[in-house]
Amino acid sequence: MSLQINIDNGGTLTDICILSDDAVRKTKVLTTPYDLSKCFFEGLTKASGVLYGAPDVKRLLEEVDLIRYSTTQGTNAICERKGPRLGLILDASAHDLPSRLAAHDQDVFEALVGDRIAFLDAAAISADEADVAVAKAINTLTAAGANRLVVSFGGADFQALENDFRLVALRKYPRHLLGAVPILYGSDLTTDPDGERRTWTALINSFLHPSMEAFLYNAENRLRAYRTKNPLLIFRNDGDASRVAKTIAIKTYSSGPRGGMEGVKSFSRRYGFADTVSIDVGGTTTDIGQYIDGTVAEVRRGHVEGISVSFPLCEILSAGAGGSSIFKVVDGRIVIGPESVGAVPGPACFGRGGREATITDASLLIGLFDPTSYFGGGMGLDADRAAAAVTASVASRLGLGLDDALLRMEFAYEEKIAAELHRFTKISDETVMLAFGGAGPLNACGVAEKAGIRRVAIPQMAAVFSAYGIGSCDVSQRYAVTLSDAAELSGTIAALKVKASRDMFAEGCADGTYTLDARLVADFGDGRTLVHVLGDQLEVPAAFAGARSVEVELKAVRSLREGAERSARFAPRSSAAAHGKRNVLIRDRGRIDVPVYRLADLADGDFASGPAILEEDYFTCRVPENWQFVISDAGDILLSRED
Repeated sequence: MSLQINIDNGGTLTDICILSDDAVRKTKVLTTPYDLSKCFFEGLTKASGVLYGAPDVKRLLEEVDLIRYSTTQGTNAICERKGPRLGLILDASAHDLPSRLAAHDQDVFEALVGDRIAFLDAAAISADEADVAVAKAINTLTAAGANRLVVSFGGADFQALENDFRLVALRKYPRHLLGAVPILYGSDLTTDPDGERRTWTALINSFLHPSMEAFLYNAENRLRAYRTKNPLLIFRNDGDASRVAKTIAIKTYSSGPRGGMEGVKSFSRRYGFADTVSIDVGGTTTDIGQYIDGTVAEVRRGHVEGISVSFPLCEILSAGAGGSSIFKVVDGRIVIGPESVGAVPGPACFGRGGREATITDASLLIGLFDPTSYFGGGMGLDADRAAAAVTASVASRLGLGLDDALLRMEFAYEEKIAAELHRFTKISDETVMLAFGGAGPLNACGVAEKAGIRRVAIPQMAAVFSAYGIGSCDVSQRYAVTLSDAAELSGTIAALKVKASRDMFAEGCADGTYTLDARLVADFGDGRTLVHVLGDQLEVPAAFAGARSVEVELKAVRSLREGAERSARFAPRSSAAAHGKRNVLIRDRGRIDVPVYRLADLADGDFASGPAILEEDYFTCRVPENWQFVISDAGDILLSRED
């Protein structure tokens, strides 16, 4: 039997998708941000219980073929500005570089670097006074509070300058000494000729590195103790996976949302949707993407919080609003996020010490959740604590009754996500909104109405959709180097192939088990790029003449992808049978009883109209008035406006 475990680690909840020959199963655990390896193994333990009827993680790890892991921790760290204090060492000739870097995003630059910047004359690095100059720069920054350093020089010889600095730093601060501060060099990650982009790439990678390194190596070491036969694979933001030792931190940024976008591609193709916008609502963020005519948007120079970096990234917007985002009243209006209560202490209704109001608290008080069945019945909800939080944070500050405050919170939450949809995507009459994540289906129809979208799809696996989506990834390694001379092309390709062979061997892939693809990319510096796929003839095309830079890109891929997904359809056949009723607060109607439909009880073609609640163990969907839902032959849901 083939057995795969996909884990998507979010800010509040960690999702587990279990794929075997006969079924797809799911479960969730609370994220433990103080030790991510704890929720990682709690997830494996719970998954073994789902599979075997009782927890047996030892048996699971003996039988599992693949464990894939993705995370939103990098996204959340950047969004919430939580990470190490960085120091930045620059070439003295680039005195205006800090202001140019800050121009990309002043707030992020202040959070990561601030005024911890040292300038160093490039000529001094290779002179007799190099030891003094380097030591002075490092000591100045560490004294200012920097606990990690980034070195980024400019000019055509930036790699040589950074190597010279490295030699001096290693001599003055050997790594075995306790006082050796970690130093990252921009050229370690990329030879991108754009200095601003290269520096931001190094800063973001350095910011994310400590937490990712500590957790991933800890998790991998614990897996080794169980003698797991295959290594942990880290799903990256380029859509593929690699071992921990072959993954850099910035590649984990937005990897969870990218898993969701892989799922969006598969889902849209299954139902023939040509234009799909997606909202992946977790505890801390709402990740927004778009699929159009067979593909999701990916740019060669991706963006982190709107900041251009040197690596390709799927175009996903992470808005600071999720199920655990904090509601505040600012200047008489309700503001949501980006701060989140996270998994610890969590929303007030979780009863773990949280006192801030969240949409989870509001939804419980509105009547959308059953406190006894929430989270599969594994977590009781405390309505009194939720009411106290909403009253203190919102109602009393606006002079409102509790119900009025709840409706305003719900409206503000839906408005914010709808506004972000319009800011980041293009919406047409044909657009379908795909809602997933633990909190995605809850207010999906309300968001769609405010965004002008008339159809909403919810996957059966919505609660763990990003974990489900990473199940189709390949193992790969990617390389990019700047080509300084066309005559060096053959030698450059040969060197990259040797590196690929070594790295893929480290991935457990012998020669002949993976494919190699090479291409040239010319950047003309005016927004124009040309791509030339390299075959047997290794030559630079004449059209590349005049390019500002030419990069050689090589990709080694071991395919793990399964066959094409079968098609499915939505076709109403018979009225759905309600499971029960729930008293729900509805705008302009007050509190009324509405039917509750359990997804597990519904069959192909079952349909019903709102107001209603549609739910399963790990998600709840509010079906408003004038909306109808229908179940597909694959068990997925389509909601449509009726008027």
